[in-house]
Amino acid sequence: MVDKVPFDDDVLTADAPEEEGARPDDRIDDERHDHENRLKPEYIRSVREALEEGDNNAVYDLVEPLHAADVADLLELLDRDERAPLAAAITDQMTFEVVAELNDHVREDMMEALPPEAVALIVEQLETDDAVQLIEDLDEGDQRAILAEVEAEDRAAIESALAYPEETAGRLMNRHVVAVPEHMNVGNLIDYLRSEADLAHEFYEVFVVDERHHPVGTCALSWILTTPRNISLTDVMKRDQTLIPVDTDQEEVALMFQKYDLISAAVVDDTGRLVGQMTVDDVVHIISEEAGEDVLLLSGAGDGDINEPIREAYGSRVRWLIANLGTAVVGSAIIAFFGAAIEKLVALAVLMPIVASIGGNAGTQTMAVAVRAIATNQLTRANTWRIVGRELRVALLNGATIAVLIGIATGLLFAPQLGVVIAVAMVINIIIAGMAGVLVPVIFERLNQDPAVASSVFVTMITDSMGFLAFLGLAVASGLVSM
Repeated sequence: MVDKVPFDDDVLTADAPEEEGARPDDRIDDERHDHENRLKPEYIRSVREALEEGDNNAVYDLVEPLHAADVADLLELLDRDERAPLAAAITDQMTFEVVAELNDHVREDMMEALPPEAVALIVEQLETDDAVQLIEDLDEGDQRAILAEVEAEDRAAIESALAYPEETAGRLMNRHVVAVPEHMNVGNLIDYLRSEADLAHEFYEVFVVDERHHPVGTCALSWILTTPRNISLTDVMKRDQTLIPVDTDQEEVALMFQKYDLISAAVVDDTGRLVGQMTVDDVVHIISEEAGEDVLLLSGAGDGDINEPIREAYGSRVRWLIANLGTAVVGSAIIAFFGAAIEKLVALAVLMPIVASIGGNAGTQTMAVAVRAIATNQLTRANTWRIVGRELRVALLNGATIAVLIGIATGLLFAPQLGVVIAVAMVINIIIAGMAGVLVPVIFERLNQDPAVASSVFVTMITDSMGFLAFLGLAVASGLVSM
């Protein structure tokens, strides 16, 4: 735990006033921002110098005109040991808007640096889903200390959310929803919305519930505003709705929103009671997060976050490098088996990397397509073999094209018979690569494992080893060289 930053109760809750020049569309190529609206290196350097001199007044004057998103950028651009002193110097600017904009790793550092009562005040200004995201990665002891400072109602909502697994609708949903009984008419509803002081900050539709608090329909705000007051909600509400169980994975939630063109959707518990809602702004964040996560998992780069602690980055990457080392031994064993043949015809050693490289690229292409198709529900049990057949045809076309090019070049540079051997080996390897690129992710998905996590390791092993085996085996079988 890092040292706690001094905290001022009176100023943290007040939003720092934004100057006219602090609007995002006005902050282009000024003394703080370049023409791409990024903080200038010389500006960051001036903040660093003021921090090193311990001149908090100068630091405050430099940072005060910034927008909340820019303050977050500044914190992320500074070194880890510089962030706590900056937060101490600009206490009243460390509002929930700034915290919400921070990178996950930086936000975790800042939450540990601030005292529990400061974090509690920030938490109370956030919607439940944002508050949960703020504290879910903190140590259990820090969570307890922060929640002890939060009002009982907010604390109960946050603790309820933390009880659900990560990346599920129950963890991510906003519990502050607008729900009304079905006996209301439009006029009653409008009067309620105008008089109720504790409404959700943002909502796009009103949920209509029965006496058991089960959602029976929804009313879009546009319908409410354009319908006569005396019309019953049951006559104007939309009865067909997409209900999201609390244990639904966030990827499935995103797919529901995409498939059914949703703006918001009700989240229900095991008994069918309305317990929260998911909105499109949450889903945009999920889609962005999942897309980046899958790309990084395919490369074995872990979180891929430049703010990730070195130890965590090392741990997440090195295990896949070790796995790659193990799979590379398989290819090396095949090469060693044909060692005598390679010694007699050096051209084999020259051409082997080409076969492995092309096969590996072909496998990676197919694997990327398959992983994305699985993630978007385009590749399912119902159409697996159709997709395999499609990729097989694509592999045949690719293999034939590459085989002609490499065969002619090899025949001219070395010998016609060697050109034929490498051409046939290339077709075989690209076909195997295409099959592996589809089947490996499918197998992982059938085993309830994330196909993006380890597919690349196994696809690379298959394409390399089968490429070597096909090329060297054909060279020996054709009589081009003996072992």
